[in-house]
Amino acid sequence: MPSNNPEQTSTMDDQFQAWWTSAEMQGARALILSSLAFSLMTVCVKQLGGRLPVSEIVLVRSLVSIGLTGLAMRISGVSPLGQNRRLLLIRGLCGSIALLCFFQAITNVPLASATVLQYTYPTFTAAAAWMLLGERLRRRIALAVVVGWIGVICVIQPPWIGVGMVGLPMIPALLGLAGALFTALAYVSVRRLSTTEHPLVIILYFPMVSVPLTLPAVVQNGVWPSGIDWLWLLGVGLLTQLGQIWVTKGLSSLPAARATSLNYVQVVFAATWGWIWFNEGITVVSCLGAVLVLGASFISLSARRR
Repeated sequence: MPSNNPEQTSTMDDQFQAWWTSAEMQGARALILSSLAFSLMTVCVKQLGGRLPVSEIVLVRSLVSIGLTGLAMRISGVSPLGQNRRLLLIRGLCGSIALLCFFQAITNVPLASATVLQYTYPTFTAAAAWMLLGERLRRRIALAVVVGWIGVICVIQPPWIGVGMVGLPMIPALLGLAGALFTALAYVSVRRLSTTEHPLVIILYFPMVSVPLTLPAVVQNGVWPSGIDWLWLLGVGLLTQLGQIWVTKGLSSLPAARATSLNYVQVVFAATWGWIWFNEGITVVSCLGAVLVLGASFISLSARRR
């Protein structure tokens, strides 16, 4: 029953207003918007249908990003050099490789499956920290890694599991997993850089590394876009730019574990767009794999929070 006390109602309104405008809530909204933008970006990549090389799509996306970011930096008076240039370059390299792998996977597998493979990166982070940095592997983390990889097998559906269904092409699936690995490295770099660098500087170094990385392949094997391809390419650039801005804002406003969990809404977006635009069906085994992958990531994140 609504309160008849004006003072109590005013207090509740103030509390809601404080919660809605808090830094954490703004970060959460930014991450959900970034997931929406990135999911629509995958639609643009998929619409190109392999007519253009992946390196060319990444190059055009990078050029659009450089132009928009440079304009924003000039308006804001932000220096493009940054402070921790070594880590900025590493972030740009990891992000560029992740994008190349992810785009290649999107071109050859359903959107939902490609996105699920991309979201194995929390388990990659946990396993890499154990193997390379000697960090203690908690039981929850070990369980998350095992559950996550069972989910990956269900999504890829290799012939030896004997489910009687046609699985994903192996090479694009492995590229999707490679993209997840480099995404994990890029996200760790962004979280570290957000304490010292302006978000626009972090965003700028991504395409600044992507351009020289992809330009030789485009010069050698590039295809001139025709007709509506220009529209899809522009969509890739604009939507990725929006996604980068929102995800950088979200990562700087929320703890990494909470930010990562919010990003999983992109799987739902991707499955929806794949069903609407490309008539992509979802099998029971694929759904089980997606649930296992996302569940493994949540187990990993809960262990990190503790």
